[in-house]
Amino acid sequence: MADTSVAPATETPASNGRLVLGIVTSDKMNKTRRVEVQRLVRHAKYGKFIKKRTVCYTHDETNESHLGDTVEIQESRPLSKNKRWTLVKILTKAPSRTVANLEGAVAGSQLPTDAPVSK
Repeated sequence: MADTSVAPATETPASNGRLVLGIVTSDKMNKTRRVEVQRLVRHAKYGKFIKKRTVCYTHDETNESHLGDTVEIQESRPLSKNKRWTLVKILTKAPSRTVANLEGAVAGSQLPTDAPVSK
């Protein structure tokens, strides 16, 4: 008699969508991220490799990804006019954006007090 056991529930079901890696370039929308996927394409005549990019609008249910994060996205059914991808996981987080980091050297620098004032 054939064994009719069911696969364990811990395995993820196979999906039909492609998996690609990209960088989040906009996180201003609620539950939507703009992800750029870079690729190299060989020029037809000259053979030189050219950088091309594809912009994908991705569904992020928990708003966990932010600007600069490297993410893995998967193709899915159309979710809105432009959204055709869903966020699978965040591979690397971007460095945090704080006021001190944005201001850089300006935040810690002081004007010299003994400098002459020009009129």
